[in-house]
Amino acid sequence: MKIHRNHDHENFLCTLLLTGDRRRCAFALRAFNVEVSKIGSTVTEDTIGKMKLKFWHDSIDKCYNNEQSYVADNPVLKELKTTITKTKLTKSFLKRLVTSRDRPKNQGFLTTKQMEDYSEQTVSSLYYLLLEVWGVKDLNVDHAISHLGKAQGLTNLLRAIPYRGRSEALNIPQEVLMKQGVSQERIIRDKVGDKAVEECIFEIASVAHQHLEKSRNLSDKVPKEVKQLFLASYAIERYLERLRQVNFRLSDQKVLQRDQMLPAVFLWNKIRCRY
Repeated sequence: MKIHRNHDHENFLCTLLLTGDRRRCAFALRAFNVEVSKIGSTVTEDTIGKMKLKFWHDSIDKCYNNEQSYVADNPVLKELKTTITKTKLTKSFLKRLVTSRDRPKNQGFLTTKQMEDYSEQTVSSLYYLLLEVWGVKDLNVDHAISHLGKAQGLTNLLRAIPYRGRSEALNIPQEVLMKQGVSQERIIRDKVGDKAVEECIFEIASVAHQHLEKSRNLSDKVPKEVKQLFLASYAIERYLERLRQVNFRLSDQKVLQRDQMLPAVFLWNKIRCRY
């Protein structure tokens, strides 16, 4: 749980507000996702990254069978196996969390649609698994949480840009860079008053905000007890608003610093059953 708290702070706060066995299952899924998602930022060679991803991919199969294996000695996999046994999670969603991250560091996105698809695979897939923990099978809820996942995924990709190395591809699609006549170097420099760079960030932030609004427009179709899974919407909303206030400068300290009000915001809206 410590790894989850340090590497996925906002989702950690949301998960803390869940109760009972469902919270334990949610932590297991979040912890597994953290282990997979941090590989890209902790390895220097793509080959090593592929080997680590293969370990987690193969481990999913181990969690679904009853044979004795290393799963029992790995705390994350042990909890994941317990969750799978209790809730009959869809294996393909778990595997998608791994396979979607198998991409070279210098491979960027060509289009905004590719970024949305990547967000669907890496974030929405996890939300689908959480819905399975809750035992929810509803097309409207699936649509709502899919849009939430895309909004969060796009926001995460923007937030990662200030921490990308110069040899890594930036999370701005080529079609947007070409449209504004902006190089990756200008995105990295992020100079005050560079309107073209601001437009690039604004374009992706706008798509994220649109997905957030689409998710919220379906809130009346989401059962009360499930709305707590959507609390991350407030973290997305508050980040995008801070970004707007600083003219979409990703390196501004107001954007980079941790939102100290989030715990209270999450708790208040959980009590109100709103997202």
